[in-house]
Amino acid sequence: MKKKGSPIQTAVVYLILLLFSAAFLIPFIYMISIALSSDATANQAAYTIFPREFEFQNFVRIFTESDVPIWLKNSLILTVCNTVFTLVSSSMVAYGFARFRVKGKGVIFMILLSTMMIPTQVTLIPQFMIFRNLGWINTMLPLIIPNLFGSPFYIFMLRQFIMRLPISLDEAAKIDGMSYWGIYIKIVVPLIKPALAAVAIFAIMGNWNWFFEPMIYLNQTEKYPLAIGVQILSAVGHAGQLPLWNLMMAAAMILVIPMILLFFLGQRQMFELSISTGSDSIK
Repeated sequence: MKKKGSPIQTAVVYLILLLFSAAFLIPFIYMISIALSSDATANQAAYTIFPREFEFQNFVRIFTESDVPIWLKNSLILTVCNTVFTLVSSSMVAYGFARFRVKGKGVIFMILLSTMMIPTQVTLIPQFMIFRNLGWINTMLPLIIPNLFGSPFYIFMLRQFIMRLPISLDEAAKIDGMSYWGIYIKIVVPLIKPALAAVAIFAIMGNWNWFFEPMIYLNQTEKYPLAIGVQILSAVGHAGQLPLWNLMMAAAMILVIPMILLFFLGQRQMFELSISTGSDSIK
């Protein structure tokens, strides 16, 4: 049995964890304080860590005095479309790698994983030229269409999860006359729902906070997602004045809070998936 530490050791550990938690929470609390401050406080930059003012009207103003509603709609479109496409395509490819017996499958899978080691900056210019020749620049297509072909990282995770399923389930289904497509829809997908939920969480967080590629492929303000819109608010003031940081922080909270809630709601699925992918070896 594991020996318990002394009360002093336990207290020291909790104290250290409390200090680290406070260090991570203070910037978020400071952001809340700025978001709830008045315009006068923002102009004077007289902010405090803990809120002294509670101007909840700031959250209404960013929807009426800026392009936040348009940016929010664009972020929702990107997040919903890319998450659905990623789940469908990645799970189908992962099922093929986990169950199909094809010559050279291992080599193809290793090539797929090797693409994860290529930096995005290396392929950025060739991809931009391809999308430009297709006439997709300044549209959502370069940001959505590639997700129809899956993601190597998600394919790897789902493959590891599918390989944990007993092969006898597939064999019994084949005896009953079920096709590979039927096995995927009626057997595999229901059994890997925890993994799909974890992948959905990762995909939502990645697309919601997407900044680099939208900045490259989009060149009109009304087509930007919220992550870029918040950056625009931080650089634009009224009549040559400094930006109103209270409004910018209010918009930043709209960007951050959904991801915090999503993390707390889905941390169990992410933890289970990390254990399953870490415990299985590549076959």
